[in-house]
Amino acid sequence: MALRPAGMAVDCADVMRVASFWAEALGYVLDDDSDTTGAFISDGKDQEQGIFFQPVPEPKVAKNRMHMDLRPTDSMAEEVERLVALGATERGFIEVEGNYWTQMRDPEGNEFCILRGPEDGWSPDAAVE
Repeated sequence: MALRPAGMAVDCADVMRVASFWAEALGYVLDDDSDTTGAFISDGKDQEQGIFFQPVPEPKVAKNRMHMDLRPTDSMAEEVERLVALGATERGFIEVEGNYWTQMRDPEGNEFCILRGPEDGWSPDAAVE
């Protein structure tokens, strides 16, 4: 027996701001029923799998224990620039043993990473980062 991810939940203060950021960042669709009490985004094909954003009263105070690693379809630099324009913050460029990525934060400080894309020399046959 095994499990498969059905979705992800994100705690946030400003539900619509964070959900809208991630919908735009991932090319997802914001569900029509989304509001300040909860928002859902998906690829638009499967309404059962996606990301749910829920309000919580307490602020984020520590580093995430989990984060997403995202692979751009073009270059890491172009994607970082696009996400900063959407409201993300660039936290730092990391290079380890020939691999590199950019650490980012969404509008409420949740960490995620932008990995190398095809224009950066990455290919699906390359070693795992």
